[in-house]
Amino acid sequence: MSDADPGLFGPRSVTWQMHGDPMMWVAGVRALYLQALHPRAVRGVMQNSDFRKDAWGRLMRTADFVGTLTYDTTRAAERSGARVRRIHRLLKATDPETGESYCIDEPGLLLWVHCAEVDSYLQVQLRSGFPLTGAQADRYLGEQRESARLVGLDPVGVPATTAALASYFDRVRPELAAGPEALDVDDFLHNPPVHALLAPARALLWRRVAALAYDSLPPYAHELYGRPAPPPEAVDRRLRTTGTALRCIPARIRWCLPPGHIVKAMARLGPGSRPAPYKLRSQAAILDGPGRAQQ
Repeated sequence: MSDADPGLFGPRSVTWQMHGDPMMWVAGVRALYLQALHPRAVRGVMQNSDFRKDAWGRLMRTADFVGTLTYDTTRAAERSGARVRRIHRLLKATDPETGESYCIDEPGLLLWVHCAEVDSYLQVQLRSGFPLTGAQADRYLGEQRESARLVGLDPVGVPATTAALASYFDRVRPELAAGPEALDVDDFLHNPPVHALLAPARALLWRRVAALAYDSLPPYAHELYGRPAPPPEAVDRRLRTTGTALRCIPARIRWCLPPGHIVKAMARLGPGSRPAPYKLRSQAAILDGPGRAQQ
């Protein structure tokens, strides 16, 4: 197994450990709420896909993409990135007010999607009790420049520290708004259409996940969506409680759910590659500043 390809990040990276945590599902929904607040970005999604009819498929494809980049081989990750770039190059969106047509792979739009995603992953994990130090959070953002590269961004211009990420959000804040498309996403995430037999599960599970993801948004997002922000301390308690409960589910059960990348990575690299939060406590030596993870 020693000669097996560890992929873009490898088992010694923060990304490898953090992306195996079950709270990533809550973080992924938070990312959707946040990404929808950029009118040009969300318009590109809504005009090029039937979001309401294929939202579950889109969510699973995103999870599969993140899993491939994190746990699959370098070749598989590069192929997946090339496929995403190829699709994005073909798609355009139109501003209904000005009539402007624009490509959805504009660097500014790709950067927003990337930053909203990694911020959501970090915020939910940190607030739910995942053991990340400040240096490890910076390390994670540095590692995620590889993901940004694969969707078509120049890594040099991508925030690689929490301070740089906060500065980015300050700069982009004037461009954000809860337009019709964002409100459509908000409505869908609150009440997604499901088969009648799944309606009880939607009420019991999904709405709680969506509500927690929404409540964990930054204050300006609550303001834009037009609903009062809940007390951060109460949200933190709910995130920690949810994180504790989900982490009690045996990993061998969680990792059998689609898309299953972690099980495949462990088969390729051996049992020592198993993602586990405790491993971050002993990895201070690799936290040598932002950049690609050491293998």
